[in-house]
Amino acid sequence: MNLFKKSILLCFALISLTSCFEDRDDNAILVSSVNDFVWKGMNIFYLYKDEIPDLADDRFSSNESYGNYLNSYTTPESLFESLIFDRQVTDRFSFITDDYIAFNQSLNGTNKSNGLRYYFFQDPQNASKVILVIRQVVPGSSGATANLTRGQFINQIDGTDLTAENLNTLLSPDTFTLHFANHNDNGTPETSDDSFTSNGTTVYLTKTVFTENPVHQASIIDVNGTKIGYLLYNRFLGNFNQQLNTAFGTFKSGGVQELVIDLRYNPGGSVYTASLLGSMVTGQFTSQVFSKLVYNSTLQSENTNFEFVSNFDGNAINSLNLDKVYILTTASSASASELVINSLKEYVNVIQIGETTVGKTQASITIYDSPNFDDNNINPNHTYAMQPLVANSINVNDQAVPGTGLVPNIALTERALNLGAFGNVNEPLLAAAIANITGSGRYRPQDPSDAIPLHIPVEESKMQDMYIDSEHAPLMVRKQFFNQ
Repeated sequence: MNLFKKSILLCFALISLTSCFEDRDDNAILVSSVNDFVWKGMNIFYLYKDEIPDLADDRFSSNESYGNYLNSYTTPESLFESLIFDRQVTDRFSFITDDYIAFNQSLNGTNKSNGLRYYFFQDPQNASKVILVIRQVVPGSSGATANLTRGQFINQIDGTDLTAENLNTLLSPDTFTLHFANHNDNGTPETSDDSFTSNGTTVYLTKTVFTENPVHQASIIDVNGTKIGYLLYNRFLGNFNQQLNTAFGTFKSGGVQELVIDLRYNPGGSVYTASLLGSMVTGQFTSQVFSKLVYNSTLQSENTNFEFVSNFDGNAINSLNLDKVYILTTASSASASELVINSLKEYVNVIQIGETTVGKTQASITIYDSPNFDDNNINPNHTYAMQPLVANSINVNDQAVPGTGLVPNIALTERALNLGAFGNVNEPLLAAAIANITGSGRYRPQDPSDAIPLHIPVEESKMQDMYIDSEHAPLMVRKQFFNQ
């Protein structure tokens, strides 16, 4: 008997299981009910299904053996994790959430936040302490309202010195007070004798729910008559496609001749939006393949090509028809950011400046506990959903982003002591792009003596995803398996 048919009947699992947990509205939910959803979804969609024996279609000989298997896992999280292939190397990204409502909001750019993103590094004068430096302030956030800026140093939160061990705990509350510090280089280029001392400035911040426009900055820089478009783009969000196109409209009407796209903190997002960005950069390749999605062996019929397009949602795309583009990256640039580089480089000259990227070529979809695993008729008794890897993204010549990341043409690392302002011609990564554009000389290599290893707080490092929008997800496959 087809296991997809027989596994819909949950009664055998529910009868034999006594383990429960509390979920929506304090309802006691049998673990096997959610576990059944987890296994079925992974069995159909997981990219590495063939590598996991427990996901084989013929894994279970009877309903009883399937029920016993589900009951052997006390939580949905433990079952999900057992089905992940090569967690440390190949699949570092699939996850399960017990709150799809908040997750869905985050996919639209809505989060509860104060809008600050940080680096932290070891205090040169006290190895047990760390210093925070603001690397980005999101427009419209409480941090922006407080007039905080990139490059400010923080040595305490709520009067407590910062350490690597307490930092994430101190950043977790909805409200806290930041204590700012001044940097003293003691008149030497080396960082070993630098110090950070409190300057008496404090700012009380409250996290609020707001929606971030990922088009952080779009400006035109005139350098000796050469008009350079600069786009700071923080995430590929489908509900902001029009704002992205408007930014390119500004570039187009302003006569931009060169383009710098700043993806240094962009963790990814919509595959479709990535293809739109590629179309905005170019314009001369309409209807040619931009990128491809390749699913697991069961879903090969769902493999999809994304093409360069001239319009979307009834809107003409503001294309620049460029044959070269500069893209700024760091070790935080991932997924859809890498897709854009990997796909565009087969058509135009892509000059990558900064650091090697994350190395994530796979895309995911959100899978819900519903008859077709989509967001219609979701089980109202819990809020679990999964975001597993379901497809590999490759370019027109079938090349994937390597797991080790994309290596820059011009290597530069952000420095805590000289972050610079976004869009400023002296900001190091943008300055390197301008030097290359204008031919003003090779950008001077960085002095290793002022290098301080930078780290990102845990909560900020979690978002690295490339997802397939619902209108491009393999919905027909869901119907094929479950409407029979």
